Amino acid sequence: MERSPAEPAGPAAGTTRRAVVVAAGAVGMTAALAACGGGSSEAGAGTVLGKTSEIPKGGGKIFKAEKVVVTQPEGGQFKAFSAVCQHAGCLVGEISDGTINCLCHGSKYDIKDGSVKKGPATKGLPPAQVTVKDGSVTLS
Repeated sequence: MERSPAEPAGPAAGTTRRAVVVAAGAVGMTAALAACGGGSSEAGAGTVLGKTSEIPKGGGKIFKAEKVVVTQPEGGQFKAFSAVCQHAGCLVGEISDGTINCLCHGSKYDIKDGSVKKGPATKGLPPAQVTVKDGSVTLS
């Protein structure tokens, strides 16, 4: 491999390409592991949201910090959705009578599938991934 006149000769003269690639990979892996760490105060994968007993049958619970709403349409069946209203970006504010309700402009979403039951929103709430295990609900 030829080197340009401006390029230093040999690895002792500067950082090698391999060292740069390895360092970049290590930084990326550290960031990925930090984002996935359970029990942290930041929202993300592995965050325990709460106990299944906190989510009423036929209703749900809004986890504002994580911007997630978890519902239990039928006993033992848990669903999760973004808690961000698809109309104007407000967080939904309550769950009642089988709907997730945005208090900003009145949009209502079905607790079963996040679909729009009443506008002005025209798009349903995007699903969120949760894991239910040993009586806990965890953001996946």
